[in-house]
Amino acid sequence: MVETITATYAHENDDWTITVSGRGEERTAKAPGIIAARDRADQLVDELAPDGRPTVVHLLNGSALEFTSSYMAARLTLPDIEPLEVPPSGSSKPAAAAKPQLPPSKQLPKEVEDRKAEETPAVPASKPTVSPRA
Repeated sequence: MVETITATYAHENDDWTITVSGRGEERTAKAPGIIAARDRADQLVDELAPDGRPTVVHLLNGSALEFTSSYMAARLTLPDIEPLEVPPSGSSKPAAAAKPQLPPSKQLPKEVEDRKAEETPAVPASKPTVSPRA
């Protein structure tokens, strides 16, 4: 019979408290956000069940649906980004546009970034000239 491990989340100000219980044991930890709390819950589950990946039920206010809804909203919501600064119209030198830094949870893995760079076609420096045949 498979024993279920329960991860219960409680939101306290800006922090989250995670309580993971199962197999007759309980572990508690804190995390700065729901995404970090979910990652921390996985670590606590590994402490309770180091022999494999057990079935884990994640609950927020006693509801798996509420946890999933809150977690997915956090994963799919873009971070607040500083507004772009527009240089004055009389400026002769355009400002370099810098990409805003995304939080680690929203960044693509390095392998994906490397693959994107490889797939970008190289633009030739100049067009080859064709000489007319005589």
